[in-house]
Amino acid sequence: MERILKSARESGSLNLSNRSLREIPKEVYNNLDTGSQDEKWWEGVDLQKLILAHNNLEVLREDLRNLSSLVVLNISHNKISSLPAAIGDLPLLKSLDMSFNQINTLPEEIGLATALVKVDFSNNCLTELPPNLATCPDLSELKASNNNISRVPDVLAGCSKLSKLDLEGNKLVALSENMFVSWTMLTELNLAKNLLTAIPGSIGALPKLIRLDIHQNKITSIPPSIKGCSSLAELYMGNNLLSSIPADIGTLSKLGILDLHSNQLKEYPVGACNLKLSFLDLSNNSLSGLPAELGKMTTLRKLLLTGNPMRTLRSSLVSGPTTTLLKYLRSRLSSDEEASGSRSTPTKDDQIAAARRLSLSSKELDLSVLGVTSVPAAAWETSDVVKLDLSKNSIEDLPNELSLCSSLQSLVLSNNKIKRWPHTVVSSLPCLSSLKLDNNPLVEISSTDLVPLSKLEVLDLSGNASALPEPSAVSALPQLQELYLRRMKLHEFPNGLLGLKLLRILDLSQNHLTTVPEGIKNFTALIELDLSDNNITALPAELGLLEANLQVLKLDGNPLRSIRRTLLERGTKAVLKYLKEKLPSE
Repeated sequence: MERILKSARESGSLNLSNRSLREIPKEVYNNLDTGSQDEKWWEGVDLQKLILAHNNLEVLREDLRNLSSLVVLNISHNKISSLPAAIGDLPLLKSLDMSFNQINTLPEEIGLATALVKVDFSNNCLTELPPNLATCPDLSELKASNNNISRVPDVLAGCSKLSKLDLEGNKLVALSENMFVSWTMLTELNLAKNLLTAIPGSIGALPKLIRLDIHQNKITSIPPSIKGCSSLAELYMGNNLLSSIPADIGTLSKLGILDLHSNQLKEYPVGACNLKLSFLDLSNNSLSGLPAELGKMTTLRKLLLTGNPMRTLRSSLVSGPTTTLLKYLRSRLSSDEEASGSRSTPTKDDQIAAARRLSLSSKELDLSVLGVTSVPAAAWETSDVVKLDLSKNSIEDLPNELSLCSSLQSLVLSNNKIKRWPHTVVSSLPCLSSLKLDNNPLVEISSTDLVPLSKLEVLDLSGNASALPEPSAVSALPQLQELYLRRMKLHEFPNGLLGLKLLRILDLSQNHLTTVPEGIKNFTALIELDLSDNNITALPAELGLLEANLQVLKLDGNPLRSIRRTLLERGTKAVLKYLKEKLPSE
């Protein structure tokens, strides 16, 4: 013990977890001061991190106030029944983990620890959340799952920086409309296993929400305002009382997982067939059939339908491969709908003129799907345009006149016939932050081509297999936040990418990758990682270190042997937690 305390005096960090402690050593309460004359007190560091998890502690004394420099306190997995008022005397405390204890009330003084950022009250005996947390302006993560909480105090709407809220396994019966209006920074919301009967209409005020879990409640409907959750990627609504779902859900362009199992659904709306889901669970409902339009959802890898009174689908289709079912549904689409033509198609000049009129107010000029072989002059005649979409045409070259678009921030050139890197144009656009050149027959891109684009934040080169002989050349773009390299015939993970510290979205799907480097842990800002459709057999445990921020991890279409399919189907958080637990303990 003396050796450990001496090390802590030098580092400011003390880990006494898993030591069967019944009480905290008095030296800890004295800020590691042993009173020894041999100690060089001037070389000591105040205790900043204290880990006491997995012991048999029953009491945390008021002497805790002596640790005024404490930033991290972990007392999880003990037998503590109450927190001392001294918790409010820790002005620098940012992270408090008191999960898996026997705490039934919290002192009002907890609101005085105003530096708190992360709090974990999970698996205790709380009947309410402390309203005083509203005085913690930087609180961003609040976990209080598996307690006996029946309401969320209205004043907690003041926690405007809240990004993750976990209240699973409580006794909540309702939520205030005002909460979501204030919690606009939320990215994760877990309200599963409660007694909720409705979702507040204000749910649409959460544009950054990525994961929403409300399974196992008593909810009868999903409000149409759900369409306001434009970032939503995972929605879990299984084990509720839903009799229908709004067609508006079809506007959620980023939704990849939709779990609606064990409800009372009688139909799946045609409007929801617009989604680009990879996983859809409709099992154990009252569906008698499916709309033929669902066959168009070619992104769907897994569709669960068992436990429905299907009358229009053979049992072999219901229980068979998803791809076979989708193919059958597509065959049912009427020829009229398949070839839905226009009665009076406007001319290209009419379309360009209409696009210019719209751009006057939106500053976005959409010249996509015109079938043109050269860039229309309208592209540079409207000088204040910030976004120019020229996708899905037959353009081979970009005219130098495009260099006149000095305000252009986003240039979309997807699905054209561009063979040569448009160096002259893109290097002359001072505000360019987003460039999409996917699905072009680009011959080659050199690292020198990318150097002038040092301010680029979004780059899509997907489908240009021969264009990037050295993928690590992208490391010349230090400001990059989104990178899409689908269908690039990559056989190895481009290690040069690991230096892109600001990267938030990385898409390496549909390649030939076999491994993922341990250095993946360097992507600390990553919120979405797509590794689907590769040849990856195992994932590094270090990937679990991204659990705090990574919201979407796509792995389907890989021959993974180290992770069970049932775990993969539970979603991103379950996989990351599993990987993190495989890391060797410190």
